Amino acid sequence: MKMDELKEKINKANEEAARRLVEAEPYLIDTAPAIDVIPGMKEKMLLHAAPFVDWEHMCGPQKGSAIGAALFEGWAKTPEEAIKLFEQDKITFEPAHNHDSLAGAGMMVSPSMKVFVVENRKHGNRVYTHSKEETFAALRYGRFSPDVIEKLGILRDVIMPALGKGFRQAGGINLKKLVAGSLQMGDEGHNRNIAAGCLLEKELMPHLFKAGVDRESLEAVAILFDHDEQWLVYPEMAFCKCILNAAANIEYSTLVTVMGRNGTYFGIRVSGLGDEWFSAPAPEVKGFFFPGYTQADANKDMGDSAITETGGIGAFAMAASPALARFGSAVGLGGTFQDAIEMTERMYEITLTENAGLPIPTLDFRGTPTGIDVLKVLEKGIYPMINTSIAHKDWGVGQIGAGWVTAPAECFKKAFARMVEKWNIE
Repeated sequence: MKMDELKEKINKANEEAARRLVEAEPYLIDTAPAIDVIPGMKEKMLLHAAPFVDWEHMCGPQKGSAIGAALFEGWAKTPEEAIKLFEQDKITFEPAHNHDSLAGAGMMVSPSMKVFVVENRKHGNRVYTHSKEETFAALRYGRFSPDVIEKLGILRDVIMPALGKGFRQAGGINLKKLVAGSLQMGDEGHNRNIAAGCLLEKELMPHLFKAGVDRESLEAVAILFDHDEQWLVYPEMAFCKCILNAAANIEYSTLVTVMGRNGTYFGIRVSGLGDEWFSAPAPEVKGFFFPGYTQADANKDMGDSAITETGGIGAFAMAASPALARFGSAVGLGGTFQDAIEMTERMYEITLTENAGLPIPTLDFRGTPTGIDVLKVLEKGIYPMINTSIAHKDWGVGQIGAGWVTAPAECFKKAFARMVEKWNIE
């Protein structure tokens, strides 16, 4: 194909992709058992973050999460029994993204877990993701102690069903409106979700009462709201994947529809290249650590939460969240307000559009930079930034810090090479 013809096709495809990103209207509509709603989910299946990784090559936190999920589902009674199941290939592992879903950090989504259901009312697509547990001691960081398993049961049996009743009573919660409001209150949508949680609590609580949720469940939900200021991060991740899925599989579009990492691999998918993954080794996270931990203890970057940056929030919206840049939600990201502004401004250079529905007050209400373009990334030599937590490299420890990571250049170069091959570029 001649270059002029190809450029025209790419421009039209990317215009369509950008339009779908901005027009999408994701709503949080329900909660349900994973096996009942996630496409292709089966018994004895676990969904993990990013590109496919088998048991042998999983990082420590993911292995710990897999063990915990097997214990939670009752497939094994001891960690040793669980490990034997994995070594004998009796449990199927697949990327959550391949099933229109998400797995945060090292999480393994198992069949009986309750998941959030997010629906794009503009384009009709749905996305699913698990709930957040404790902030630090959690299955998603490879912890599978009895208290972790017990709290997973409370989420499944008490909290998530109650929330589902509230979402249904409300007729759905408009996540675009919620995220937009939270950006104006100092969130960025990945590692600072305080305002978003408050806004949802304000909107949802009356509907929980109207839905007749019992006192015990109401108390559990209220404690969750009060205890965990970041608990809304997973619905916000689903919001981003929902808008990105609406712009997926557009022939000749160079839009990045997925960025994910699992402690072993970092991968991207591109709209015009379908569901193919373009992967590289997961990078190290550079950041700040809890007392007693150093870089030598850190696992490589992991989790599907990079979908927030892919969707135009997170590090791409850092200018909206000066508090996170300076102090963070755990140990601090160590930057300045000017650093945050400069980061967001760099991300405008590699994106297709600005999402006017997600304005940033500190940039005179300019819309967030949205829609990573493979070609712009390679042309500018600017690679997407991600703000992230840091897990210990061994299972059973948990989160040990927070920091920054840059998407690997190799992923974008591989995607471009595939474009040249697939589109017969002369």
